[in-house]
Amino acid sequence: MHFNEFQLDPLILRAVDAAGFSTPTPIQEKAIPLVLSGVDLMASAQTGTGKTAAFVLPTLHRLMQPPAKKGRGPRVLVLTPTRELAAQVDADIQKFGRSCQFTAGNIVGGVGYAPQIKLLKRPLDLLVATPGRLMDHMEQGLVDFSRLEVFILDEADRMLDMGFVPAVRKISAPMPKKRQTLLFSATLEGQVLNMAQEMLNKPERIQLAVNSRRHDDIAQHVYLADDAAHKHALLEHHLKDETLRQAVVFTRTKRRADRLATKLIRSGYKAAPLHGDMRQGARKKTIAKMKSGQVSILVATDVAARGLDIKDISHVINLDLPMVAEDYIHRIGRTGRAGATGMAASFVSLEEWELLTAIQKLTGWELPRETIPGLEARSQEPRKGSRSNAPSKKSKPNRNRRRGGRGDQGGGPSAKKKTANPGAKKAAKKRTFRRPPSKKRPRRRPASARAAN
Repeated sequence: MHFNEFQLDPLILRAVDAAGFSTPTPIQEKAIPLVLSGVDLMASAQTGTGKTAAFVLPTLHRLMQPPAKKGRGPRVLVLTPTRELAAQVDADIQKFGRSCQFTAGNIVGGVGYAPQIKLLKRPLDLLVATPGRLMDHMEQGLVDFSRLEVFILDEADRMLDMGFVPAVRKISAPMPKKRQTLLFSATLEGQVLNMAQEMLNKPERIQLAVNSRRHDDIAQHVYLADDAAHKHALLEHHLKDETLRQAVVFTRTKRRADRLATKLIRSGYKAAPLHGDMRQGARKKTIAKMKSGQVSILVATDVAARGLDIKDISHVINLDLPMVAEDYIHRIGRTGRAGATGMAASFVSLEEWELLTAIQKLTGWELPRETIPGLEARSQEPRKGSRSNAPSKKSKPNRNRRRGGRGDQGGGPSAKKKTANPGAKKAAKKRTFRRPPSKKRPRRRPASARAAN
């Protein structure tokens, strides 16, 4: 099939051709005709499959037609959970709509309010926004949905994970009932399905994303880790891999991302952090450096798990497992893109074992376990069905059995005397301390007897 068969506006088809696209992806082939027909649609597709263009192209075609109602409010609203995703959608709009006559803008957090207020006061055709900042402007009475024709929810499952569902409901409440609503998500089940049924009117359904997709182009491995120091030793080993071109290292917290990035920079790596506390300008600059090769290791929180499209990422390393199982799929999807192969390594402590179990249940397969000579874990994998996070009694610590491990950061015999955790010995003493049995106090005599003495 060719894009010409969709009967899109010639100006849009010219932009598609200039971008080097000729054959639509499966999600584009199925979604574009349905969106053009005007029906509501809920669709699931993995990241990197071209789903953004699946709704951008037919939406731009609609904007080439005269508006049904005059006014200054947007005809199309695209709601995304993060600024990065908003930037990705905006990039596709600019790429495919560069010859079209329409006005578009972004309303996202991390930037000043004044330019956005100015934008909303002018006639606008297409608006890309994140829920929080859009709600701020709505509360000030600056957003007019009276002529809205199309409402697009991108990454609806991520909206749910980030707690944006109440905000989405408030945003959609003042919209015209007669509108086209499109929902795109990695999964169409549970609460995502409930949200779709609540907001969409007799929607068509496309389901191309399958949770059990094995990602055959990505080699996935799990390494059992004893503690944070062990994880850092495993990370150091992987960063020295000769096949590593660029890597994303995922951490659970922003503070941990900052600390690790600083540590890697001091060790001579071209590293940088990426998380939600950074200003929008700083985040854009970091991603630009990653794309240009100035940064080779990105230390990120899950804010970068979706919408980060850098083709040369060869490794994804989960220093910490995600709290939400679906985020694992999006994390590893940063590598192995556009037909390339990739590697995903996850360092799992016993405390994170239930998170690993949830990931395996979601994906439908067991992730292969691996070990590195000299960096084997002392603890053992919990038995199936066991909820215990305690190390196995059969596994006795033997800190001197390996060199170059987490107790031997610098190597050499002297490092063997060091423990993996300087506070471990004190903690062990505290755990084994037992209060001696208290002696019986002598019975106190009456005051009269004491006075007699």
